[in-house]
Amino acid sequence: MPRSAEPPAAKPLPGRKAQAARNDELILDAARAVFLADANAPISAVAERAGVGISALYRRYPSKDVLLRTLCHDGLRRYNAEADAALEEPEGWQALAGFLERVVEADVHSLTVHLAGTFTPDESILPEVQHSEQVNNELVRRAHESGQLRPDITPQDLGIVLEACAAVSTPDAERTGQLRRRILALLLAGLRADGELPGPPPHAGEFAWRWKRTPGPRAGD
Repeated sequence: MPRSAEPPAAKPLPGRKAQAARNDELILDAARAVFLADANAPISAVAERAGVGISALYRRYPSKDVLLRTLCHDGLRRYNAEADAALEEPEGWQALAGFLERVVEADVHSLTVHLAGTFTPDESILPEVQHSEQVNNELVRRAHESGQLRPDITPQDLGIVLEACAAVSTPDAERTGQLRRRILALLLAGLRADGELPGPPPHAGEFAWRWKRTPGPRAGD
């Protein structure tokens, strides 16, 4: 399947900047693991898992809100990158199916869904949100044109498919991946099936309520 060309290798960063970049990667990796396990975990748990001092973490992310926004923004950028790559595939159904497979494999969706409503979004994420809507629409349109996607599927249904896969979780990461791929294969078969689906499809913005931060104190604020 055609993919975007790899970007040119970045020049090595000098000493302090290189260390800061390494710390940032450690912090984000730790934050993904910590907040997937418990979205209400304190930010100190992230510093402990990353093996960095709390002051180093706060220099980069002055609040838990900032760290959570960064994680979700990063997940959305990854989602859009996979969607953009999928649009290079000339066959509409293969583009959509391959895109869903890669997003599930990368486990992009479970973090963003898990963190919904736990922080205050800001306008910096809007361009990525708008782009994701555009690429979702285009992927579904092309899959419809291929004649292989059932006609009553909408772009909003993609979120339901990915959420169903992300909901599968076991203590064994490898087994979780196997089961998610199995569920996705079943769902992809259903997207190509004949017959009517019960009820109307999700409408645009139907799940936006989850991104409205719920009131009340949280650990680690």
